[in-house]
Amino acid sequence: MADLTQLKTEFTDLSDFLVALGDEKRQAIIIALLAENACHGLRVTDLTAVTELSRPAVSHHLKILKQAHLIKSRSEGTKNYYYLSHDIKEITALKQLLDHVTAIIETSGRETK
Repeated sequence: MADLTQLKTEFTDLSDFLVALGDEKRQAIIIALLAENACHGLRVTDLTAVTELSRPAVSHHLKILKQAHLIKSRSEGTKNYYYLSHDIKEITALKQLLDHVTAIIETSGRETK
């Protein structure tokens, strides 16, 4: 039971991160930022072309990705550039969560045999 309590806590702690990853448009933004030419960042106008969303919609998705610590931004004058964050603690926590789920599944599989 302690494993399931820990698992519930891990899911709760990662809920914003999982929501941020779960949307196809946000996935398209992440993929665009992973492209080789995006290492210096992309502007909202660049991302509207990739996602086929309006500027306000892209800005909304960027806000969610920033809150989930997946992206960061920098300003050059009036221009804002968005890039992937190097803070990977949520990614590490997701890996740990998946490892715990896997361990519980494997344990329960052995118990039913």
